[in-house]
Amino acid sequence: MRLVTLIRLLTFAALAGLFCSGATASAADLAAVVAKLKEGGYVLVIRHGATDESQKDIYPFVYDDMKKQRQLSEQGRQTAREMGEAIKSLAVRVGEVYTSKLNRAIETGTLIGGTQTVGVAELTDSGAGSASAMANPSGTNAKIGAAIIQLVNKTPAPGTNNLLVTHKTNIADAFGKEFGDIKEGETLLYKPNAAGKPTLVERIQAHEWSAYARTMSKRAPS
Repeated sequence: MRLVTLIRLLTFAALAGLFCSGATASAADLAAVVAKLKEGGYVLVIRHGATDESQKDIYPFVYDDMKKQRQLSEQGRQTAREMGEAIKSLAVRVGEVYTSKLNRAIETGTLIGGTQTVGVAELTDSGAGSASAMANPSGTNAKIGAAIIQLVNKTPAPGTNNLLVTHKTNIADAFGKEFGDIKEGETLLYKPNAAGKPTLVERIQAHEWSAYARTMSKRAPS
C-alpha cells in the first residue's frame, strides 16, 4: 500500500514539474532557429523582463512618471542585457523594435535590440495594470489582438527580424488564452503570414539565448 502511494506521489510530482516548467527549446531546435533568424524575415514577440514586485502600476498610466509604474528589477535588466548580447553574438540582425509604452517594456526592448524603440498603444498592458488580469489573462480583447497580429505580420526589412515587447495580457489577446502561461523574458518566434495568422515557429525561454550563445562560442575555432 505504501509503495503504491509513493509511486502515485512520484508520478504526480513528475507531471507537475512537466506542466509547470514551461516550454523549452533543445540545442537542436535553437540551431535551426538561429539559422532561420540569420536569413531574416521573422518576428520575435517577447514578454518584458522580470520586474520589481514592490512597485505597482497606477492606472490610468502616466508614461513619463517612473514612480507610477512597475519597473524592471536588476535581474530583469541583466537577463535582457544577456539576451541582447547573445542575439548579437549569434549574428542575428534586429530590425524594428516595437514596444509597449510602459518603461519596463521599453527598457527590455532597448537592452535586447540595442536600438531605438517605437512605442505602440496596442502593445501597452491591456489588463490596465490589474493583478488579477495578469494572473489570469482572458484573451478577450479582440481589437488589441487584431492590431498585434497585423504588426507581427508586417514583413521585416531584408535580412532582419523585428522585435515586439509587450505584456502577458496582450499576448493572450493576440494568440489565445493558452499563451497566458508565458514567462517574463520568454520569446515567441513567428513567421509573418500576409494571408492570416502568423505561424508560431518556437518558444524560447530567456536563459536559453545566452546558454546557446555560450555553447557556440566554445565551439568556435580559437
